Amino acid sequence: MIQKEAQQHVIRPVRADEWEKVKEIRLASLADPVAHIAFLDTHEAASARPDAFWQERTEGAASGNVVRQFVAEDAAGVWGGSVSVLVERAGSDSVLEDPIEQDQAHLVGVYVRPEHRGTGLIEALFSAAVEWAWSLPEPELERVRLFVHEENARAAAFYRRFGFAATGKTVPVPGTTGAREVEYALSRA
Repeated sequence: MIQKEAQQHVIRPVRADEWEKVKEIRLASLADPVAHIAFLDTHEAASARPDAFWQERTEGAASGNVVRQFVAEDAAGVWGGSVSVLVERAGSDSVLEDPIEQDQAHLVGVYVRPEHRGTGLIEALFSAAVEWAWSLPEPELERVRLFVHEENARAAAFYRRFGFAATGKTVPVPGTTGAREVEYALSRA
């Protein structure tokens, strides 16, 4: 069943004209019961953003070598999940730390709709995201990382199964007191 479900979806990058679907899946992710430990954004804030924000975001994630968003699309055109890859350059700043220590990819916005969890979609999305990061000619990346809330055990377990390992680095969750995000990384084989 798991492989069959994953095979019923095409994993592909978003297209620039799909901003409404990008907005819809982002709002769905932020409405999820665990959104408060999975995302730094809120449903309220995302809902208030104008269409121009979503159009620009989608256009940027559809091409180039700085950001790429991958989706799992079924035959009816419904998206079952999404993940985005950010290319971080050494010396630049990020939301969670300043400055970035090395050129690397950063997976963010990981989401699979509840009815598709446990079906292999997340593995397929991560495979596409990591393969894209490794395929970049410049900068040549040797590391893909992500951060997971210290209380998000389910996500952390998947990341470890996929091959990510905790690096020992933690950072405070922006806007909270005491909560931490744990860095996981995957090195190029």
